[in-house]
Amino acid sequence: MNEHNIDLSAAPPVSPSKIIAAQSQALQTFTLDRPDSLNALDNEMCRTLSAAIPRIARNPDIYIVALLSSSPKAFCAGGDVLALSAAAKADIEVAKGYLRDEYSLNWLLECFSKPTVSFIDGFCMGSGAGLSAFNTHRIAGEKFKWAMPETKIGLFPDVGVARVLAKMPWPIGLYLGLTGRAIGRADAQWLGLVTHCISSNHYPSILSQLKDAVPVDPLLDGLNEVQEPGELQKERMQILDHFSEPTLDGIFRSLERADVKGSEWATKTLAGLRNCSPISLEITLRHIKAALGFDIRQTLIEDYRLAVRCLENHDFHEGVRALLRDKDGKPTWMPGRYEDIVPDILDSYFAPLPEGDLELPLRTEMQAARV
Repeated sequence: MNEHNIDLSAAPPVSPSKIIAAQSQALQTFTLDRPDSLNALDNEMCRTLSAAIPRIARNPDIYIVALLSSSPKAFCAGGDVLALSAAAKADIEVAKGYLRDEYSLNWLLECFSKPTVSFIDGFCMGSGAGLSAFNTHRIAGEKFKWAMPETKIGLFPDVGVARVLAKMPWPIGLYLGLTGRAIGRADAQWLGLVTHCISSNHYPSILSQLKDAVPVDPLLDGLNEVQEPGELQKERMQILDHFSEPTLDGIFRSLERADVKGSEWATKTLAGLRNCSPISLEITLRHIKAALGFDIRQTLIEDYRLAVRCLENHDFHEGVRALLRDKDGKPTWMPGRYEDIVPDILDSYFAPLPEGDLELPLRTEMQAARV
């Protein structure tokens, strides 16, 4: 996107079945409707939302936007990485376009000027986290599960979420990014990933009131359900003990020492990390640490740089093959051990792209464009 010639509304017509858009009085809803794929977010869906949001921003009749799901199992269980991998193998420039479109949508959601509420009941992972993380209100239903499991398929926490993870009480976000662990709504609210915990049976009533422009904050605050401490909160000291180590080697060695002493938590955590792509773990550690000093825009720009490198290399395609296409669960990572990753390999992922990095308008430019 050219910073000096911003066009936020151009997009070709796409299949209406993947996202159902509807306006009812002051409420605009977008319902993700790919239940067979747990609402895996693809390029058409990104472009649908990117085309609609600027028009909504300029429509004085719309007070609030709601993001919903037609699936009882998931809000959005991630991006369509099967399509992304296939596109990259056929024509990497097309796949790069997919990345640019998604990260531009994340930035658009971050800058959007109207209240936006995500109704999340079920899985919210990867690209689903990117769709909801920048909304003003994020409601977790009783089946809510959140995760960024990208290291398991040769990627890293992208869609701007590295900044979200970096802002959590250190090093909990780093732990979540490295391990890909799924958490429930109590822990998610504690960490600020959701703003409210409200049972899904209240969703129709909330939507009915929002269409009458009922103020959203008192409405949701009055329905919020206080949660008991979640599992992650109970494990906070163990996470602090091991994941405060400054290097991946230090984290592994700390866990290995605890494993020898009989810690079941360390044993389970080690086993999970050893199944992840070693280069993805190193990228994730460095990226989340860097995001401590980034804003969302800067994080997304680095996301693009790293994601392009992942498309150009081995582990992402191998992870997609082993876990999602062939489903043998036996990826062959290259390198196979984190100890074999020399600094030059890791540095190459973070180097500026020869063809140029992702261009995103400044926040002031987005505001001037009335989004």
